[in-house]
Amino acid sequence: MTLETERLFIRSTELVAPEAVAAYQARNRTFMKPYEPARDAEFYTTAFWERTLRADLEDEQNDRAYHFYIFPREAPERLIGFLGLTGVTRGDFQSCWLGYQLDERHINRGYMTEAINAVTAYAFGTLGLHRIEANIMPRNERSLRVAEKCGFAREGLSKQYLRIRGVWEDHVRLAKRNENA
Repeated sequence: MTLETERLFIRSTELVAPEAVAAYQARNRTFMKPYEPARDAEFYTTAFWERTLRADLEDEQNDRAYHFYIFPREAPERLIGFLGLTGVTRGDFQSCWLGYQLDERHINRGYMTEAINAVTAYAFGTLGLHRIEANIMPRNERSLRVAEKCGFAREGLSKQYLRIRGVWEDHVRLAKRNENA
């Protein structure tokens, strides 16, 4: 499946090559270091991403998570970012978490805003979710601005929410609700 926006192709897992994801991760290793857990060398290999993409496909088939990969229309073979809807919970909750990341060379162009809006529309429409939550470190001001621009509202601060590089980091909790669900 591919979601299309004015400037992007946003592809689901089965349309992405593990080599492209490994190259993306290696290219952005230093840029993402302050915001991610510690990664070992295997994380940056094609073999790792072959296994991970297979597991991601299984999660999608079982309605547990959905992953999307961002490609610009002007260079449709170049992976420049990704989004994930994870922890999908059905029943009375109908909710998930949103995570996202964009190639350092493509920030500040509105690509992530465009991608989040497309994936949110898919989540609320096709998937029928009611709520999407994003958790972002307070110092990641750029990511907070993107989420807020996409209509995510701050709900609070989760103290020591996630361990990043050995330190339990606080995260701002934001959410967007599907008012039509």
